[in-house]
Amino acid sequence: MPSPILSMKVRSAPRRKTRVAGTVKYFGQTAEGRVVDLSAVGLALDLAGPFHAANGSPVKIESEELGVLEGVVKWCHAGRLGIEFRPNSNAAAQVSAYFRFFHRDIKPILAR
Repeated sequence: MPSPILSMKVRSAPRRKTRVAGTVKYFGQTAEGRVVDLSAVGLALDLAGPFHAANGSPVKIESEELGVLEGVVKWCHAGRLGIEFRPNSNAAAQVSAYFRFFHRDIKPILAR
């Protein structure tokens, strides 16, 4: 029986918490959201409304801080999308520039 530790997936790039407003577009649909996790290879986007795109669907994310990023839907769960950037896009450079010029570390919200 394989060990559960060995079967866990390892992320290819470190993620950082963000709070960046953005819009995701898929054909005729658009949905407002907030990028909550960001790495050089993808992002997680909390959606403000319904958005219907199957895994593997090509999408564009537009944000004032990040610019226009192209990717594919990797997963969708409970109002959140996981997007993997297209390898031939300039997403890695845009994400790097965001962290260099705009990003501020987010302090955790204290629970009472």
